Amino acid sequence: MAMLVVLIGLGTWQVQRLHWKQDAIARLTHAEANDPTPLTAHPAPYSKVVAQGRLRDDLSVLYGAEVRETPTGPKLGAHTIVPLEREHAPTLLVDLGWVPLLTNTPRERPTDPVNLTGFVHPPEDRGWFSATDNAAERHFYTLDPMAIGAALRLTNIEPYVLVVLGPKSASLWPEPAHRMPRPANNHLAYAITWYGLAVALVAVFLVYARKGNPHA
Repeated sequence: MAMLVVLIGLGTWQVQRLHWKQDAIARLTHAEANDPTPLTAHPAPYSKVVAQGRLRDDLSVLYGAEVRETPTGPKLGAHTIVPLEREHAPTLLVDLGWVPLLTNTPRERPTDPVNLTGFVHPPEDRGWFSATDNAAERHFYTLDPMAIGAALRLTNIEPYVLVVLGPKSASLWPEPAHRMPRPANNHLAYAITWYGLAVALVAVFLVYARKGNPHA
């Protein structure tokens, strides 16, 4: 009986997670389809916003490691993160997009104030198996704005990252994100699995009870 309650509880929890995930995906789709809003002091995670400021390309860092297909074949690369200095506001770390490593391909390096459209990415938690950051070479593997800011000696920094959205340039890097993220949604399959196990448990119990009482 206790196991049946556990299985039904797990299935119900997955149904609740399914509704939450569907709502989150719907909000992301709606935000992606609409115009960005000005960046506020406390933006919601994954909201689509626009920010103004001056990029400090001299303080750029790399984040992550990812192989992507390029016109010259697959290459290992990472995301370029650059501080955006804003008037009367904390510095904002901006993920400009993916760049191939060990390449002479030119990069865009704007020096004038820019308007950047993207989505608010919350900080990542450092896991047990997270790769170790290399602060000396400015290569980080966990998206932790506070750790990156400390390595760059930035004292007033936002606790999130702005991930730039935009089309891919034909000849210049970095390559920005083309759309907002979509979290995986496997909760329906999980719910069916747990409820299925509950049904199977009831069936096994009925068969057992029938064998124990052949006159039933």
